[in-house]
Amino acid sequence: MATVFRASAPVAQTGPDLGPLLELPGTWVGNGFNLISRPDQHDNKPFFLELNATRETLSFTPIGSPIPNRGSGQDDIFFLGVHYLQQVSDAATNGALHLEPGMWLNIPATTDPAAPASVVRMATIPHGDALLAQGSSLTVEGPPLIDPVDSTPTFSTGPNAGQKLTGAYLDPFTTTPLPPGIDAGAIANPNVVLTEAISKQKIVETTVLIISTTTNVGGVTGGIQNIPFVVKNANAVAMSAIFWIEKVQSDDGSTFMQLQYTQQVTLDFLGINWPHIQVATLVKQ
Repeated sequence: MATVFRASAPVAQTGPDLGPLLELPGTWVGNGFNLISRPDQHDNKPFFLELNATRETLSFTPIGSPIPNRGSGQDDIFFLGVHYLQQVSDAATNGALHLEPGMWLNIPATTDPAAPASVVRMATIPHGDALLAQGSSLTVEGPPLIDPVDSTPTFSTGPNAGQKLTGAYLDPFTTTPLPPGIDAGAIANPNVVLTEAISKQKIVETTVLIISTTTNVGGVTGGIQNIPFVVKNANAVAMSAIFWIEKVQSDDGSTFMQLQYTQQVTLDFLGINWPHIQVATLVKQ
């Protein structure tokens, strides 16, 4: 009978490795915050701002053996990766918010095309979206540097393209109450939820994964493909994310692994680019 699976190689076997993805396999559980502006044709309004305190489980499983990509302009390359399943629910109602299966890959440097080593995330979302995002990684001593992220929508078309919206149209961004447990200022800068979560921690090492659907690697960018309804009503045009894999030292000197991320998907409707921002802090179980 023909083999229908990819058998796992011995752990000690020399060959490709997970590189910056090494600590991902396992199950990570924690909390976060979700901000999304959504079309509201149902209630005859241009949009409504949805805010959620979230609970999340993110599980990673190693792909058992090296993945071969056959070369024509250069010799074959081999690499490893992980499957993942992301499940996000509302912390107050337990209602499902997000389900995402996908893969992360650790791609080696290549000569054809001439490109440095990179990390790649591929995902499918049940709303009818599929994406490929790619980028780089680094490891630093100490905690992550988490910059603010801006949730203000911008014009996507017309003479004001790229400029921020202002005025009463954006009242929901100042009047919508935050969910219980979410830090003040999280609407303007959702990353405050991340910085507050680690403000009293001692993080001794951080591996950073930086990806985007618009990043150019070897002359090629990633992208998002959507079903026609999504394209017409709230087109997902770009995604960027930063993942911080953190080694945290407890008061007794022991360490544990923690994963934080900030992710922004740009939704285009009504001639406006609306940032959909999702952040979370998860602990490896």
